[in-house]
Amino acid sequence: MTTDVPSAPIRVLIADDQMMVREGFSVLLNAQPDIEVVGEAVDGREAIAQVATLRPDVVLMDIRMPEVNGLEATREIVAADADAKVLVLTTFDLDEYVYQALRAGASGFLLKDASARQLGEAVRVVAAGEALLAPTVTKRLITTFSRIGETTGIGAPQPSARGRVAELTDRENEVLMLVAQGCSNAEIAERLIVAESTVKTHVSRILVKLGLRDRTQAAVFAYEVRLVTPGG
Repeated sequence: MTTDVPSAPIRVLIADDQMMVREGFSVLLNAQPDIEVVGEAVDGREAIAQVATLRPDVVLMDIRMPEVNGLEATREIVAADADAKVLVLTTFDLDEYVYQALRAGASGFLLKDASARQLGEAVRVVAAGEALLAPTVTKRLITTFSRIGETTGIGAPQPSARGRVAELTDRENEVLMLVAQGCSNAEIAERLIVAESTVKTHVSRILVKLGLRDRTQAAVFAYEVRLVTPGG
């Protein structure tokens, strides 16, 4: 007779300068049987230090914090620790800083008025290595700031970006465009009439060829190089 060994809980660090937000999210997440809040940080500098010592799976990161803001903290955490996933917290879904955090390597974003169910599910999705790409809100965020980038330079692609796109096969281009539109692997598989495992393979190859971290960065990249256009 074998006994199933329970998997370790998802370790979460909460970084927010508002004590009530930290305490509220901590209570909600610790009530989930598979999630454990291992630490709290009051600003980006403390978040960077705690990631190094506590090794959380997911960091809930507020953007607008004193000292070191969430954007800078996200950049440093992603650059230093490939295992810690950053989930950006924001009050506004159209926030230039959130867009830049996604470009910096955040795995997605969540509005602070999210329900307990949405919060727990977001942490699980990001911890599993998936990007939190809501087809509505996140797409609107990306397309809005891609459009602004045409005149302000925000989100302007690097000179080598187009060259990297040329390395993709026609099928990989199709998959990338559907990822940018917020489609899940199952939805992409249904549209292209292929197995879901085949889609996962395509996505993995796209990320390697483009030098990207996850699906969120792939979606941002697709808009920035105009592979997908706002409203397209």
